[in-house]
Amino acid sequence: MSNYQLNPELFSDNVAMEPIRAGFGKGLKAVGEINDKVVALCADLTDSTQVGLFRESFPERFIEIGISEQNLVTVASGLAMAGKVPFAVAYAAFSPGRNWEQIKTTIALNDQPVKVVASHAGISVGPDGATHQMLEDIALMRVLPNMIVIVPGDSIEAEKATRAISENGKPCYLRLAREKTPVISTVESPFEIGKAYVLRDGTDISLMGTGAMTYQLLVAANILVEKGINAEVVHVPTVKPLDNDTILDSARRTGRVLTAEEAQTTGGFGGAVSELLGNHLPTPIIRVGMQDRFGESGAPLELFDYFEMTGEHIAKKVEEFVNNKPQYHREQ
Repeated sequence: MSNYQLNPELFSDNVAMEPIRAGFGKGLKAVGEINDKVVALCADLTDSTQVGLFRESFPERFIEIGISEQNLVTVASGLAMAGKVPFAVAYAAFSPGRNWEQIKTTIALNDQPVKVVASHAGISVGPDGATHQMLEDIALMRVLPNMIVIVPGDSIEAEKATRAISENGKPCYLRLAREKTPVISTVESPFEIGKAYVLRDGTDISLMGTGAMTYQLLVAANILVEKGINAEVVHVPTVKPLDNDTILDSARRTGRVLTAEEAQTTGGFGGAVSELLGNHLPTPIIRVGMQDRFGESGAPLELFDYFEMTGEHIAKKVEEFVNNKPQYHREQ
């Protein structure tokens, strides 16, 4: 049975809303206070990426690289080799969007503990449109050897993830959203790199989400109750390494899987889960996210509706899926 502590106000009109990137800003300042080896670098986006709290507190440990994302990560790699714990911060559209080769050759190949932090990821960037809606980054970063990939579900988890990656001595990619999203967890909720969490028990299908999409899955699960469908919800903040045991155990219980991410499903989180199931437990699966296309300009909620990524749209997909696909490998 799930014992994960969700925000008790999650489905109320008073649910707290905060940008996931704000949790990173708080976490970075906190780790800076306890570890003087932590340094931060930014590519002329200090305020919007929330690294400003660190800059104000530790100006001697902050480096403004300017609009030069390739330098951002190569300088960070050098600092890591010199014994520092560097956080290299930019928009996801530019890092890893413009500097993936440098991340590969100077950070991942050399196994340097640089923390590549990418804000403003996904379609929730909104009016900035397709050029700034980074959708391919989960796929790009999870294929790099040595790289850990984390997509927090809310601001509280982002703060915990920032603290965790500051201590793990490995290359890490931390993906952050721009817009305010519901706070789904509490300060007591667990977070550990490489762990997934069952938020809601179910028997008919496993809804597996990463990032802010986990909230949409919880909304969908509530809607599905009225349809007589009991959906399990699994939150997967660490895309690499996947928590194979938790994901496979859930798939065995329910016999059907849906994945959800604010990114390309091909090669992304949905691709990772599909690979795992294909190798160990072939299971019917559908993947919610961007389906091999670019984003568009619009308000964030408008885009979520347009691309059928809201809880309401997901519930409809699940209802059709459950009514047409038998359960596989369900435990008796």
